[in-house]
Amino acid sequence: FESFIWTIPVILVLESTGSCITCGKVEYRIGDECCPMCLKGHHVHSHCTKFTSIPVCVLCIDSTFLDEPSGKTTCNNCTTCDPGLGLKVKQPCRPSSDTVCETLEGFYCLDPTKDGCRAAQRHSSCKPGQYISHTGTTSTDTVCSDCPGKTYSDGSLTSYQPHTECEFLEIEPGTPWLDSECGVASLPTAGFIAGVLIGVLFFLIASIAGVCLFMRRREMERREIMRTRQNLDPQIPKQASPDQEIPMLSGGTGKDSSPRHSQGLHIL
Repeated sequence: FESFIWTIPVILVLESTGSCITCGKVEYRIGDECCPMCLKGHHVHSHCTKFTSIPVCVLCIDSTFLDEPSGKTTCNNCTTCDPGLGLKVKQPCRPSSDTVCETLEGFYCLDPTKDGCRAAQRHSSCKPGQYISHTGTTSTDTVCSDCPGKTYSDGSLTSYQPHTECEFLEIEPGTPWLDSECGVASLPTAGFIAGVLIGVLFFLIASIAGVCLFMRRREMERREIMRTRQNLDPQIPKQASPDQEIPMLSGGTGKDSSPRHSQGLHIL
């Protein structure tokens, strides 16, 4: 009995001694043993024992990894870059490193990591009447600003645009989201121009026709006067051509060929 009593303190001392065992930085404790850690990219297949001083380590496979030395018996699952979260693969998973994700086009990172991103969100869309004052990046959201007076933007422009100043007629005034709508009713149209040209043409034709008619009437009146004079005085010759000789009036029976001056002869 006395020997049993002395055994208990010895056991307690041995247990306390075992519990005070401290392993090194590159070791892990398994029971009363300190085993060397497996290198990164590897996990422990079987631990070291009193008879084997090192564990059996195997490579991480099947989309798993360990990015630091450890005594783990399993590897960590690789991260999936979910397009639904606005992510895509920047660097694929390896046995010694996890997948590195980055943002999709049109997204910015909400949860950045050392080399990538864990969660992203789509850039904000500006409303009609606003313009994009700062374009969104992979790390910052889009910044929208309201259009000042007499300017507009449909929400997709990177700068506001001034309203168009209508030269003739403004059908609809401009708004912060729409440009002014100008009319063309007061502008000379093709039909109007054609009508003016046709009117001018008819006026010219009518004027020429009037002049021709007036000259013809004058000619007819002159001829009528000539016929009237011939009827009153048969001795007045008809209109002669420029190269035709005009016969002289004779005072005798026609035998006297001596020339005499005609009296009162007028050729119109």
